[in-house]
Amino acid sequence: MLKKYLPYLLLIAAALSFYLIKKNQRGNRVNKPETEQVTEKITVPAILPQDEKTEEVEGFDRNATHIIFSKHAKCRMDCRKIDESEVKEILKNGTINHKKIQNDKRGKTYPVEGFTHDKQHVRIVFAPKDDGLVVVTVIDLDTEWKCDCK
Repeated sequence: MLKKYLPYLLLIAAALSFYLIKKNQRGNRVNKPETEQVTEKITVPAILPQDEKTEEVEGFDRNATHIIFSKHAKCRMDCRKIDESEVKEILKNGTINHKKIQNDKRGKTYPVEGFTHDKQHVRIVFAPKDDGLVVVTVIDLDTEWKCDCK
């Protein structure tokens, strides 16, 4: 009797294995936006000092009332040893990389690059949302960090 049902059991086991592998596979996820879970909001100063010279780009407001960290950005920050103060520092003093500005159905993203107070050369990608900015991802431009973010 076991020989009769063995092929069916193996087929079910193979299908279940295939499903679990596909479900946990990395890659582009069309159905899940990167900002699906907001983990934390922080308030940033609304006005920059008058003596600071920062470039103006239409649609990008360095004076946003709050910063929203995506789940992906929080994971990347943890892997790359970058904290929220460094994100605010780059937002305030960094340079927008105009070649890497992207626009898709979700809107524009603005990569801002610079050096943090602990001398990391980083690129932080921001996306405007309502009266704030979403931190999409955080990249260390000099060091390749081991990271297991999904």
